[in-house]
Amino acid sequence: MSHTFSLRVYIEDTDAGGIVYHARYLNFLERGRTEWLRTLGFEQQSLMGSQVQLVVRSLSCRFIRPARLDDALEVTTTVKGLSACAVTFDQQIDRKGEHLFSAEVDIACIDTERLRPTRWPGVLETALKNDLLTQP
Repeated sequence: MSHTFSLRVYIEDTDAGGIVYHARYLNFLERGRTEWLRTLGFEQQSLMGSQVQLVVRSLSCRFIRPARLDDALEVTTTVKGLSACAVTFDQQIDRKGEHLFSAEVDIACIDTERLRPTRWPGVLETALKNDLLTQP
């Protein structure tokens, strides 16, 4: 199932010309994944309290068209793949139906004490699998 998160581009997100600074797209992706996680009933802070942290393992992105100051953007997050301790997301950023940015993001599940990969907690793994299965 895809999740869409809406946001607005603020002056702090842009360069002097009013175009979104390239690194800000990563912030937008992070917000999209965090809000997707919330829809599954999980929050980052509670996961960390359970000694689990989600970290970016790899990222591949493509800048297609620039976003600008005051644009209303939609960040769409879709689970593309799942393993014992990692998940791959397809994430897209659009403006009024115009495709601006795409990324494939691999997230690893790590133990906060050892900082090593660990298996998904049971309830989170179930939620991830269900999300993956509900995709068209």
